[in-house]
Amino acid sequence: MGNGNRGNIMIIKNGLVFTPEGKFEKKDLYVEGEYVAKETTDNKEVEAEGCYVIPGLVDIHFHGCVRHDMCDGTEESIQALADYEAANGVLAICPATMTIPEEELFQAMKAAKGHKNGKGADLVGINMEGPFINKEKKGAQKEEDIKLADVELFHKLQEAAGGLIKLVDLAPETEGAMDFINQVKDEVHVSIAHTMADYDTASEAIRRGADHITHLYNAMPPLNHREPGVIGAARDSDCYVELICDGVHIHPSCVRATFEMFTDKRIVLISDSMMATGMEDGQYELGGQPVTVVGNVATLTEGGAIAGSATNLMDCMRTVVKEMHIPFESAVRCATLNPAKSIGIDDKYGSLEEGKYANAVVLDKDLNIVSIIQKGQVK
Repeated sequence: MGNGNRGNIMIIKNGLVFTPEGKFEKKDLYVEGEYVAKETTDNKEVEAEGCYVIPGLVDIHFHGCVRHDMCDGTEESIQALADYEAANGVLAICPATMTIPEEELFQAMKAAKGHKNGKGADLVGINMEGPFINKEKKGAQKEEDIKLADVELFHKLQEAAGGLIKLVDLAPETEGAMDFINQVKDEVHVSIAHTMADYDTASEAIRRGADHITHLYNAMPPLNHREPGVIGAARDSDCYVELICDGVHIHPSCVRATFEMFTDKRIVLISDSMMATGMEDGQYELGGQPVTVVGNVATLTEGGAIAGSATNLMDCMRTVVKEMHIPFESAVRCATLNPAKSIGIDDKYGSLEEGKYANAVVLDKDLNIVSIIQKGQVK
C-alpha cells in the first residue's frame, strides 16, 4: 500500500460498508492518505450511521454529459466529463469513442493521453466503440466511417492514446475480425459489439479471446430459441456483459432475467450516456449526428434510433434497484467491482479493500448521496 499523505487519516464510522464479498457489514472504514487502510488512529471522522458506504462507481461505457463528449477531443471536454461524473459518485471513468473520421479519432486519443488526473473522476481508460462494426447494426454510429478491423490502425491509435485503450469493440463476423482478435487479445480487452454474428461465430470469437459483450441486447440479433446468437454465446462463456439500465434500453423483466442467467458476477452496469446527460431537453449531438432528447430518451433526430442514454451510472444503479427490483448488493457489485475487473483496473478501483484507493460514496436509505470520498478526501 502506498503511504499517501499521512496527515490525511480518516475514519468513516458506523456505516453499512459494502465488502469485497458482496455484502453490507456494519463497521468502520479506515483511510490513510489515498488508500483504504487497516485500523488506525484517526484525526478526522465521517459519520455514516444508518447509511450505506459503497465503492466509487466505475463507468466503462459512456460518451458524454453536460454538453461535452469524449469525441470532442479536447481537455476541456475530458475535464467536464470527469467533474460531472465525480459529483455523481462515479470516481473512475473509461469513456467511449464513436465511429468518427479517423483524424477526429486520433485527436480524441491524443487528448486523453494528455489529460492529467487529479481533479474529478480518474480517467482510467478508453473504450473504443467503433469503427470496426457491422453496418447492419450501426445504431447511432455513422455508416460512412465504419471500417474493417485493422490491427495497424489500432496500434497507431493505442500509441496516440498512450496505452489508454482498455476495450476495443468489433463485429466478429466482418472480414478480418477473427485475425484481429488473435493479434490483439493479449494487449487489450476485445468486446463483441454492433454485430450480426450468429451463435457459432460469436462463440468462436470468444474462444479466440474476446472477453466482453458491449451493451447486451442492443445492436445485435435477439435471443431466439433456435438461433441464440451473441446472447446465447455469451451465456455459455465466462465473458462480461454490459447492461444499459436507464429504463429505456431494456425492459425490467429482461433485466431481471439477465441477472438470473448471467448472475451478478458477470454483469457490468453502464450508462452509455451522451452529452445531454445532466442537461435539459433539447437538441444535442452524438458522433456527429443530431440527437433529440426528451426526458431520459435520446434518439437520432433523423431515423429515430436510440442514441445512447441521458442518465448517469448512479441513476442507472438506482433504477435497477428501485424500479427493476434487483438486490442492492448485486447492483453495487455490477457498477463497481465488475467493471473494474472487466478492464483490469481492480488492483486500485472497484472495492473497499486495504491498499486500494479510498474511493467511497455514502448513500442514505433512499440511495441519495450523502458524501463522496475520493482518494481519502471528502469532496
